[in-house]
Amino acid sequence: MLEKDLICIMCPVGCHLHVDQDVNVTGNKCKRGLIYALEEIKAPKRTLTSTVKTTSIIDPRLPVKTNKPLPKELIFSAMEKLDDIIIKNNVKIGDVIIKNICDTDVDIIATKPYQIL
Repeated sequence: MLEKDLICIMCPVGCHLHVDQDVNVTGNKCKRGLIYALEEIKAPKRTLTSTVKTTSIIDPRLPVKTNKPLPKELIFSAMEKLDDIIIKNNVKIGDVIIKNICDTDVDIIATKPYQIL
């Protein structure tokens, strides 16, 4: 494993972290920084934000996001699945648009209400 430098995003301090070849973490001022660095090295995850198509001329796109972070290597696969979605029904904030995307325990949810006019 290569050494890596990171900036922790778990709190406003923004500690400069260093992970060495033996996966030892230095530079963190709290336990959250240690957990962040280990997760980022071993299994990085990201929250996906995007839009999906609707049948509306006024609001042709509906903003969506994952309900929790998705494994980073699945981001492009998830984006491809979003490309095929067309919203034809009324939607409330938090409604599930795609359940269990890419066979993960992650759902795509609406972040804005949508009403068919």
